[in-house]
Amino acid sequence: MSQSSPQYPQSSPYPQAPVPPGHGAPMAARNGLGIASLVLGIIGAVSGLIPFLFWLAGVLGLIGLILGLAGRGRAGRGEATNKGVATSGVVLGLLALVLAAVGAFLTFKLVGDAVKELDEATSSVSSAPKAAGGTDGKDGGGKSEILGSGDSAVYDDDLTVTVSEPTAYTPGEYAVGHTKGNKAYKVTVVIENAGKKKFDAGLATVIARAGEDGVEAESIIDDTTGIGFGGTVMPGKKATVLFAFDAPSAAKALTVEVSPGILHDSSQWDLKL
Repeated sequence: MSQSSPQYPQSSPYPQAPVPPGHGAPMAARNGLGIASLVLGIIGAVSGLIPFLFWLAGVLGLIGLILGLAGRGRAGRGEATNKGVATSGVVLGLLALVLAAVGAFLTFKLVGDAVKELDEATSSVSSAPKAAGGTDGKDGGGKSEILGSGDSAVYDDDLTVTVSEPTAYTPGEYAVGHTKGNKAYKVTVVIENAGKKKFDAGLATVIARAGEDGVEAESIIDDTTGIGFGGTVMPGKKATVLFAFDAPSAAKALTVEVSPGILHDSSQWDLKL
């Protein structure tokens, strides 16, 4: 019986070359950083368009910028395939940071201006008016005096209010506020702004009371009177308005009270009829 010799695997006379990287099993793309950068950049840029959300735009923009740079690094090493997305995230992150800086500047400036105007308004206005030409230190110190025809009340912000002598007035045919049997009187009220800032005359109010009992004298509104103050009085300018009031026929005096605004005390004129 013949015996077969054992078979041995033949070895190749040439060494086998190693498998180069990238030619083995494919590696999954790591695109998460680029996508996250793009999303945060978009949200940050949109938030930056709203000045009061500058803080949110700054935080999201910074994170988006960092993630975008990391995503571009991955794409450069072949670990990710969305280099363009990561680049867009970097650009949007930078834009969000710029908008955040602008929003912070605008917000702090607006708040600072508002606080400054409020401080100046409350510190420059007198607690009570003083009569023009006063000779003692009591004027403007918290005591308001009764003024007469043609007298002026001067405030610490250089605002002057003057009320003229009352004269008889004939209301128009379609006047409102005049009662048959009563008498009508007109006065001229002048607000002069000698200060350095504009004055909102729309806040000024003028009322009157008639007789010894102080009965309210209704304001007469027609095509000439009753419109009241409005608009702005610039520094160095005046505003003049004609007012008419309805008073009982037996009234001997008309008390006119003028309040220039909410930050000014009212002043009173005792006018003889």
